[in-house]
Amino acid sequence: MLEVLLDKIDGTVWDVSTVVTSVAWKTSRIGKAGSLDLTFVRNALFQSKDFTVENGDLLRVRKDGVKFFFGYVFSIDRSEDDTVRLVAYDQLRYLMANESYVFKNATAADVIQRIAKDFELKTGALAAPRHRIPQLLQDNKKLMDMIVRALDLTLIADKKIYVLYDDFGALTLRDAEEMTFDWSIGEGSGMVSYSHSASIDSETYNRVKLVQDNKNTGKRDVYIAQDSRTIDRWGRLQLYEVADEGMNRAQLETFAMQLLEYRNRESRTLKVDALGDMNVRAGGYAHLRIDALGIDQRMLVEECTHEFNGEAHLMKLDLKVVD
Repeated sequence: MLEVLLDKIDGTVWDVSTVVTSVAWKTSRIGKAGSLDLTFVRNALFQSKDFTVENGDLLRVRKDGVKFFFGYVFSIDRSEDDTVRLVAYDQLRYLMANESYVFKNATAADVIQRIAKDFELKTGALAAPRHRIPQLLQDNKKLMDMIVRALDLTLIADKKIYVLYDDFGALTLRDAEEMTFDWSIGEGSGMVSYSHSASIDSETYNRVKLVQDNKNTGKRDVYIAQDSRTIDRWGRLQLYEVADEGMNRAQLETFAMQLLEYRNRESRTLKVDALGDMNVRAGGYAHLRIDALGIDQRMLVEECTHEFNGEAHLMKLDLKVVD
């Protein structure tokens, strides 16, 4: 059973659970806020005439007592048939603001903590990555992009995936390995449909070129790592990046090799429609078995959308092979 509470700015709390007709809760592993797309019937039977909804109102949503969304209304659409659609986002939405920062010898958790403090965002448990970024210069960049960059650098250095998400009102950073769901899906076991893709079109690179401004010579130093085997097979797919000034030669050479190791592979993704399970969200691992594709392994959940219509609860999952 869904419980949907709407908290007004004046402190009034409305329970709109009985008039909600559909809910879609979407989470992404990286770079996007969690969202709630909700529709309800205006002027429904027993609805108070005093009821109103405004942008900025707080939505708290539970399923069978499990807390899963805590966020704020950002848009309201009304139609002539008395249907109202609300779109709300969790705290991560406020990371879309632009700012300038210089981080030195900082972990990804340090970056998150500093930004959260400056922008008055509530934090919860933050994991402690080992990797310290020598220097990260961010000028007029989105706060979310800064954090994504810090997490990417951590992944490349430590080969560990960390996930930032809003845990019912508190920014949380967790090691993805700690988010392995006790849940398996496959043909004849909760899966409704699937589609599979193997691509080198967008995230695959077999040549990494790093450049760094050299103040002493007035030129740019160049560092290259490449794999001739996959260049012969796929053609040259080059990733070009301008490195921060704070990295020395040894760090840049290591970073180029780490980037190549991480990017020099096909991107294999899977889209699955399945019966809903509230334990599943973006950022964790789920086990998939599809005999027709020869898949019997865990995969990382890149995006997860839970859809509730009446008693029906389905999930749409975008998954990625990372092992």
